Amino acid sequence: MERILNYFITDENENMEILKFLRGKGFSRHILSSMKSDPQAILLNGQKAYGRTLLKTGDTLRIRIKEEASSENIVPTKMDLNILYEDEDLLILNKPADTPVHPSQGNYENTLANGAAYYFASKGESFVYRCINRLDRDTTGALILAKNALSAALLSQQMLNREIRRTYLALAEGIIPEKGTISAPIARVEGSAIEREVNFTKGEPAVTHFQRLAVNQNLSLVELHLDTGRTHQIRVHMKHLGHPLPGDYLYHPVYHRISRQPLHSYQLEFTHPMTGAHMCFTAPVPEDFCTAFQGD
Repeated sequence: MERILNYFITDENENMEILKFLRGKGFSRHILSSMKSDPQAILLNGQKAYGRTLLKTGDTLRIRIKEEASSENIVPTKMDLNILYEDEDLLILNKPADTPVHPSQGNYENTLANGAAYYFASKGESFVYRCINRLDRDTTGALILAKNALSAALLSQQMLNREIRRTYLALAEGIIPEKGTISAPIARVEGSAIEREVNFTKGEPAVTHFQRLAVNQNLSLVELHLDTGRTHQIRVHMKHLGHPLPGDYLYHPVYHRISRQPLHSYQLEFTHPMTGAHMCFTAPVPEDFCTAFQGD
């Protein structure tokens, strides 16, 4: 897979080295290093150029980011991907339940990564799997895959800067407060590989904002926003609040309402890494989630 970027040089960048210009555009050292082996990676006004070459007003700088090898150890598996949006830099998917994001022990061919590998292989394109916002196996909804190294680097920086607004919907047992903020550090449970808990001694900071949207049959429909991205954060924080998610096999294994935790990545808002445009994607709420809330 390759990505061609064209920059028109203005007075602002007069006499600037190409290397400095590209770093200002978010090119990491790793990306710049990977471009060295490609003789067509940097063209200035149609001619090969180098990192130390000086830019002039009116120049046209053409950059090629090329990746010929796909991610190793990801077996392409035919899968029906629910694609919300795709362009040269992004692939936005609506992730189903019972689908891990990455391969792991016991999950080698049934993950979203396997489905993405098949999708691009079927088009004859290489693809390095770069997932920006990770979701638990049974958590559904909107998820971002970056299609090249630069878009991945820029989106990851947005995540670090808390510039990607993530809106989740969840069902919680009981009637929760109308709104509030949970600020409680999360740590791994001692002796467990996956389970987490609120731990004010050993935990890492974690902040979740919530708002109750509706109540039905002693279930609360909740909207949540995260300041941090700890493993199982919403599930652990809602349990800590005294209102766990039904059907959560780790934190509240009660299945008469739903067979998995009702947690959904409903909306993602962020800035497009290349164009700077405001992007907003909404994933439809799954049927089992709706049924669990509405009841019989």
